[in-house]
Amino acid sequence: MHYFPLVHTKPLLCTLLLVAGGAAEAQIQNQSPDPFGPGTGASTVLPAVTVTAPRSLESEPTDAASEKRISGETLNTRPVPRPGEILEAAPGLIVTQHSGEGKANQYFLRGMNLDHGTDLAIWLDGMPINMRTHGHGQGYADVNFLIPELLEQMIVKKGPYWAEESDFASAGSLRLAYASRLETNVVSATGGSFGYWRGLAAGSMAVGPGFLTAAGEVVFYDGPWQASDALRKFNAFLRYSEGTRDNGLAITALAYTNSWHSTDQIPVRAVSDGSLSRFGAVDQTDGGNTQRYSLSMRWSRTDDRGASLVEAYGIYSTLNLFNNFTYFLDNPDLGDQFQQVDKRKILGLNASQALRHKLAGFLSETTVGTQIRYDDIGVGLFNTFQRTAYNTVRYDQVSESSVGLYLKNTTAWTDWLKVTLGVRGDLFMASVDSTTLAANSGYASAFLASPKAGVVFGPFEKTEFYLNGGFGYHSNDARGATITVNPADPTQPIAAVPLLVQSKGAEIGVRSQAIKGWDTSLAVFLLDFNSELVFLGDAGTTEASRPSRRIGVEWTNSYRPTSWASFDLDLAFTRARFSDYSPEGNFIPGAPDFAGSGGITLGADTGWFGALRVRSLGPRPLTTDGSVWTSFTTTLNGRLGYIFDNGIKLNLDVFNILNTQASQIDYFYTSRLPGEPAEGVADLHFHPVEPTAFRLTLAKAF
Repeated sequence: MHYFPLVHTKPLLCTLLLVAGGAAEAQIQNQSPDPFGPGTGASTVLPAVTVTAPRSLESEPTDAASEKRISGETLNTRPVPRPGEILEAAPGLIVTQHSGEGKANQYFLRGMNLDHGTDLAIWLDGMPINMRTHGHGQGYADVNFLIPELLEQMIVKKGPYWAEESDFASAGSLRLAYASRLETNVVSATGGSFGYWRGLAAGSMAVGPGFLTAAGEVVFYDGPWQASDALRKFNAFLRYSEGTRDNGLAITALAYTNSWHSTDQIPVRAVSDGSLSRFGAVDQTDGGNTQRYSLSMRWSRTDDRGASLVEAYGIYSTLNLFNNFTYFLDNPDLGDQFQQVDKRKILGLNASQALRHKLAGFLSETTVGTQIRYDDIGVGLFNTFQRTAYNTVRYDQVSESSVGLYLKNTTAWTDWLKVTLGVRGDLFMASVDSTTLAANSGYASAFLASPKAGVVFGPFEKTEFYLNGGFGYHSNDARGATITVNPADPTQPIAAVPLLVQSKGAEIGVRSQAIKGWDTSLAVFLLDFNSELVFLGDAGTTEASRPSRRIGVEWTNSYRPTSWASFDLDLAFTRARFSDYSPEGNFIPGAPDFAGSGGITLGADTGWFGALRVRSLGPRPLTTDGSVWTSFTTTLNGRLGYIFDNGIKLNLDVFNILNTQASQIDYFYTSRLPGEPAEGVADLHFHPVEPTAFRLTLAKAF
């Protein structure tokens, strides 16, 4: 979904847009006097420079083998059918969708089925995307409002080793940043298969001492489904900025609305007997609508002595989601459709101060920071028939606050040994007012201290070695921490669960650029959870699962033999099991044992360009005894285009080139179709990969 080089790019730097990453990123971003390299997500606008040499470890140091900084130019060279899949530039991450295009994506990383965001923290310009105590699922992270062309960079961190990372970051965190200003204005139009239409306009203009940047996006999409998605998405961005990300001020307003119908997962038995098409739906009234509005501010100062950062934000969001996963199991007459409602206001503040100093005569940097967040939430669950509610399962008003403090120190003890030590403390407080069942009202609080550590050895011949370890956590739904009885059956007692669940992990890795043009890293990791506790938004109850352990290895590669060609290959293997013994089995349902991707990108400043990408999600067990497994899901996407000297760009994207008939997601549970036994049928349910689709984009830069 890339159109033009919009972010910190001169017209002669189209090459960087097409093949950026590796060498070029390090030279045009993040220059600072920090003795340890780039600051936290900062960037500086520099004169246009074409750089084709590979990055050196000295110019872009990392603190773990799995850490990675990816430019917006690189992100936008990837042909992706939906905004969320641009995040797959993070090695080992697979992003899918099992419902309409307005619902949060499904994420897989480090052997975890992260549902809609639990244990993967996603941020945009300091604003958290993950929603706690959410109507559909804890950690719900909807990125459908992203405008990929505006992205300046994405910083990828994995594991609970980072003092500055908080809730939901045990598997990893993604820090996204929009550009403060655009060097090139653009208008573009896209049309494609299955009723896809997209229009985009974006640009910047000087206003007083700063710049005003604006963008607007409209998307319509029907999809290949028998019941049309009828997607209607409207998106707007407005930012006033002064200076740079290191030394400047930015005030940003975002507005987003979306409505859609959805075809959720369907039972294999209905497709096998011909009663349902692969692209059919049992309940054709599923779908939803959502909106998100935000106002945020960022202020930063950086000099030789240190760096200051203050970020503040306010967010208003709503979601109405209609799903029917079991069809006629619970209500043979009206069906099992339910509505999940989430309406919230969020206020937050992030602040940090880094000081550069000497420690026992050695270069050292100490950072102290805080993250404060308050959520005012109205959250409900209703039984519905064709989107009309006839019964309230539960409705709650929730106030949830958190305060996090962290301290970390990085000291270069020699020119080949750097040590980082950190600790963070997090206090959560939640008040639940259950308007439907007073027995489930209450107050819960929890505090966790999380130590962190990391060691970097090198570089030795452009090769570094890393050791990382630490403790992390994720929060649970506040309703699960105060619950006493089943909202669907008040006579059934239910035990509350902790508000915070601790994780711990470790990683050993190596990164090398010893071969010219080739950047490769290898990481072996371990990740433990005390308990995989999940609030079941579909049922309104909480289920505590068992302790778990994941052991895995990730191999990440990028290779740039010339300025106009780049290659990448990322492979991740994980063994995920419950760590205690049970006769039910120790497999973790939905946990993938493999994720991989690879691609080639070709192109110069003008003329022809192209890209070809393959991504694969490995088999997952769907039951704890391992009796039911999914198959591989592998797809191939491509792009071919031409950039004219007059600023016009034309490109064709092709998705699922091989028309693979695989699944985006699979589940195994009991459902009931008309005429089936009252107890239902245990079956595999799947959401198919869309068939081959084409999208043609015409854009003009000026």
